[in-house]
Amino acid sequence: MNNADKKRFKAQAHALKPVIMIGNAGLTPAVLAEIERALDIHELIKIRIRAERDDRERMSVQICLDTKAELIQKIGQISVIYRKNPNLK
Repeated sequence: MNNADKKRFKAQAHALKPVIMIGNAGLTPAVLAEIERALDIHELIKIRIRAERDDRERMSVQICLDTKAELIQKIGQISVIYRKNPNLK
């Protein structure tokens, strides 16, 4: 993914609300399954991660590895990730 694509996705994500919220329980299999579903439907999603800074960084990377998505932007508690869905029109 090049910088122009990332810039376009950042602009699109600006108007989005977080569709996934990760709380005290952390990154559970159920949360990962919900992220997978959201990526299949929307491709570009915002995730709110309620944790300490180091934990947020670790969770963002782990989410991208587990879902084969790409981290577009991370600001504070909000991470924006993208995964292309070839079946979505």
